[in-house]
Amino acid sequence: MNKRWIVVASVALTLGAAAIFQQYGNSPESNTMQEPIDEVPVEEVSNEVYLYGINVTGLNIVEGTVSKNQTLATILAPFNVPYQIIDEIAKKSKEVFDVRGIATNKKFTVITPSDSAQAQFFIYEPNPAEYVVFNLDSVDIYKAEKPVEFVEKEIAGVIEDRSNLAVEMLKQDVSYDIVDQFADLYGWSVDFGALQPGDKFKVVFDVKMIDGNVIGAGEIKLAYMEHRGEPFHAIPFEQNGEMNFFDQEGNSLKKAFLRDPVKYTRISSRYNLRRFHPVQKRYKAHLGTDYAASRGTEIRSVGDGVVTHATYTSANGNYVKIKHNGTYTTQYLHMSKIANGVKPGTRIKQGQVIGYVGSTGLATGPHLCFRFWKNGKQVDWLREKIPPSEPILAANKAAFESTKFEALKVLANITYPGETPKLVAGVEGNPNQTTLKAKTD
Repeated sequence: MNKRWIVVASVALTLGAAAIFQQYGNSPESNTMQEPIDEVPVEEVSNEVYLYGINVTGLNIVEGTVSKNQTLATILAPFNVPYQIIDEIAKKSKEVFDVRGIATNKKFTVITPSDSAQAQFFIYEPNPAEYVVFNLDSVDIYKAEKPVEFVEKEIAGVIEDRSNLAVEMLKQDVSYDIVDQFADLYGWSVDFGALQPGDKFKVVFDVKMIDGNVIGAGEIKLAYMEHRGEPFHAIPFEQNGEMNFFDQEGNSLKKAFLRDPVKYTRISSRYNLRRFHPVQKRYKAHLGTDYAASRGTEIRSVGDGVVTHATYTSANGNYVKIKHNGTYTTQYLHMSKIANGVKPGTRIKQGQVIGYVGSTGLATGPHLCFRFWKNGKQVDWLREKIPPSEPILAANKAAFESTKFEALKVLANITYPGETPKLVAGVEGNPNQTTLKAKTD
């Protein structure tokens, strides 16, 4: 067991009160009495130490990591915790955290009173963001989250020859989650499968940090994409109580449907009225779009709707069918399994996970076959013109122009790799007319 001892000693600070006396001299003219002096107030200074929300002042703390094959019992045995308490903790904690899930290399902390050899608290960290506290005196167990700090980050990149968006973003330590968000944001504007060398991108986003370490991605706050010389801006603006992204003209980037039901993947087979079926070995219409993905990849509903089917057939395997409105219906085939709670009548939100990629039914390997109905007829999903969401309202145009002006200044000051001059936004008379000028430092 890798552990180090930290002794937290309490320091008692005592401040004395001082009395100041002023002496008046006696004179024949006056015999003044000494005036009483007010006492200087004493302020007690707290020097208490807290860890995981526990006052550990004066307590002994041991930190360690779980070794191979260690269990709760073997971790706590050296700290003189009776087996009866360990057994009671293990049984009682199942609803909060099953101690059988204690894993190798995870951090734990044991807290012991200074006047006792028996541990009082055991804290286990199942992941960087959460911890579970076991009070070994009261046999109480609870889970809590560490405070998360959001730090803003800016990056820019250029698509190189034989490269793609994910590769260029990952070069700059950007998580796949931000890549997915970016792809979703521009899904209906940019064909990411047809990016060209020289295409450019800029993105402002948050990263989640705990104890100074990055533990995940936040949300994209601002973005820019240049594809084949055409600029695509993603400017955030709140309208009707909802935050969405808009282009420079105030058109919403959000559509009624997500561009892809599987996050940032490739299309392995398109809608084709005469395709050679890999299993049945004959030509037949393929009325769906196949997305190649590894087994277990999350499948998302492309839009809001109600589940009409969530079942299994020999051809479709595990599948879900969703009616979005009177016009559109979608279907998701060959799932390894259907997500919990997804059944006929369930209301689904856009982007909600409804199942996981598999190869059930007539499938040679793991993929998602996605089918799209319009007015009761299966159509080519990739050729459909999906109606956009509401653009900037006339009443909000002035506020949007102000937001856009600030956003363009931020984007202009983000430089591409190897670029030395910074671009700064300048205005000529009207803040709604923004020009970009090269800044020579």
